[in-house]
Amino acid sequence: MTDAILRLGIDHHFQHEIEQVLQRHYMLSGDKGFHNSDLREVSLRFRLLRQEGYFVPAGVFNRFKDREGSFRHELCRDIKGLIELYEALQLEIDGEHVLDEAREFSSDTLKKWKNIKVGHISGSAIINTLDQPFHKSLSRLTARKLLTTDFRGTNGWINILRDVAKMDFNLLQSLNQKEIAHVSNWWEQLGLAKELRFARDRPVKWWDYGACDGLPDYMKLCFKALHDITNEISQKVHKKYGRNPINSLKKAWSTLLKAFLVEARWFASGKFPKANEYLENGIISSGVHIVLVHIFFLLGLGSTDRDVEIIDNNPPIISATAAILRLWDDLGSAKDENQDGHDGSYVDCYMKENQGIIEVESARQHVIDMISDAWKVLNQQSLSRESFPMTFCKASLNIARMVPLMYSYDKNQRLPSLDEYMKSLLYQSVPMETIF
Repeated sequence: MTDAILRLGIDHHFQHEIEQVLQRHYMLSGDKGFHNSDLREVSLRFRLLRQEGYFVPAGVFNRFKDREGSFRHELCRDIKGLIELYEALQLEIDGEHVLDEAREFSSDTLKKWKNIKVGHISGSAIINTLDQPFHKSLSRLTARKLLTTDFRGTNGWINILRDVAKMDFNLLQSLNQKEIAHVSNWWEQLGLAKELRFARDRPVKWWDYGACDGLPDYMKLCFKALHDITNEISQKVHKKYGRNPINSLKKAWSTLLKAFLVEARWFASGKFPKANEYLENGIISSGVHIVLVHIFFLLGLGSTDRDVEIIDNNPPIISATAAILRLWDDLGSAKDENQDGHDGSYVDCYMKENQGIIEVESARQHVIDMISDAWKVLNQQSLSRESFPMTFCKASLNIARMVPLMYSYDKNQRLPSLDEYMKSLLYQSVPMETIF
């Protein structure tokens, strides 16, 4: 039931109940609760606990190995167990070798079954698990698929939960429509689209380029907009939580603008930086830090000087999230509007640095491995409750989950997944059914 609530995207209504259930499982059973021969049950419990910040050791999966240390061959026929195992492995942290082995085993086996219907499990369900595991996907996206599937469960509670989720989805859609109207109105009144003629006329992404020579009028408008936004947010936070974050916000914006200027100088000169140097600056220029600093204070965090100092210095939970975005972006082949394809990427810098040694596919695989490593860091940070509360961890996770949607270009240089997601989120309501 807990898994169903999470997958339907209505967990925000049951946070207290979910916390109680998982805490009871964690406190009462610990490792003992994993002395079970059912791969699906062990994997599900492992994932649910880790998702909510409870550390469960990776060793719970050793019981599914044979005497030679390989995963038992008979597990290849347990499709439900393998699907749940693959889902659980998305919460891996660094150094968990048994999970590395389990990932290879489950992935290779599921790929062999993806074109075959096994019982009630279709090949498309297996492909969906491999491409979009739950932990690394936006819950509203997975919920939409569940809500539009022609399915009525045999358990009464799942049917009721689905109808609650449908109402919740439609109510949230109405709220999103009002927010978009508000943001669009703000953007129009700001007038930047008329002044920044080289920029894209989009409220959600309007600062892509920096200027190196002085402060022309359009830059003054940009700084005025930033000043107004920063002050407005600071006043809201101070009024609600009693702490003024203005210094942290100004520092974050200053750091972001400096990173833009560094990139502008690199690309204007035509000189490639070292790959690590590019990524270190790219993590800042991705804009993730500025977003999460604002979220941090809007969530009412930063009540102590120590908390503020941590967030000001780009902690691992932020830098890992930013690395995921930057590296995913650099894997893409699309040329964005008003760009000529020479805006740099980690792949370009890495290949230039290893000229004559590394092929394109090897460089891309290296980046994919780096993204996987960044996810391990993000998972580790989410399990460490001493640093940040789960509200902030989930905000970081959701930004990382958004990334594949933002940068999964097709061969026509379009983003079909993102387009479909935005349409479903804003325009396509979920039909309701009469159940009473």
